[in-house]
Amino acid sequence: MELSPEVIFSIKLSLKVSLLSTLLVFLLGLPLASLLSFKDFKFKNLLDAVITLPLVFPPVVTGYILLLIFGKKGIIGSILLKLFNFSVVFTWRGALLASFVASLPIFVKGAKASLEGVNRELIEVSYTLGKGKLETFFKVILPLAKNGIVASLILSFARAMGEFGATLMVAGNMPMRTTTLPLEIYNLVSMGEMEKANLLTLFTAIFSVGVIYTVNKLSVGNKSG
Repeated sequence: MELSPEVIFSIKLSLKVSLLSTLLVFLLGLPLASLLSFKDFKFKNLLDAVITLPLVFPPVVTGYILLLIFGKKGIIGSILLKLFNFSVVFTWRGALLASFVASLPIFVKGAKASLEGVNRELIEVSYTLGKGKLETFFKVILPLAKNGIVASLILSFARAMGEFGATLMVAGNMPMRTTTLPLEIYNLVSMGEMEKANLLTLFTAIFSVGVIYTVNKLSVGNKSG
């Protein structure tokens, strides 16, 4: 069966959004996970709660909140529009924003657990040998927590690939512009094109099984290490 341009576009867009989202999640999430793991500060629990919110909010609610913040009349959206004539809503960047917000807590929670699982005695030994906190983090803590961090990153990528509700609210569902893979499956089902919808669903299922298998392998390796 030949795939339509809309289906091919949705796959490419989902991969693009998910890869960029995962990169942003890693760049911001690792410092956040480290901060929550090793530092005690005022409002620490509040920060943790705010990061976790997208896990407990319905995706549509998360998308609506993002729309209120980044919409043309939103707190941040109005500033971006006024100063740079730039908007993220109803563009592929809106899908990126939604995927990033939805997948960030998954990475932060997983990375935090991995960092906190590192043997504190090894950290203290590193300090005793004259290594600073930064060097200890990169040469001792990070290598020991690597498997858990990578597993969390893979789960974040998968979450970004599967994002639907928040993406629909922030990016919309415009064919050949903002339609990601989950949205395209929804469109195909709505139009009664079940054969194409089944094919994309099978692709998603195989991808998901691969993600779970990889994460499980990394988790086993982390425990044995």
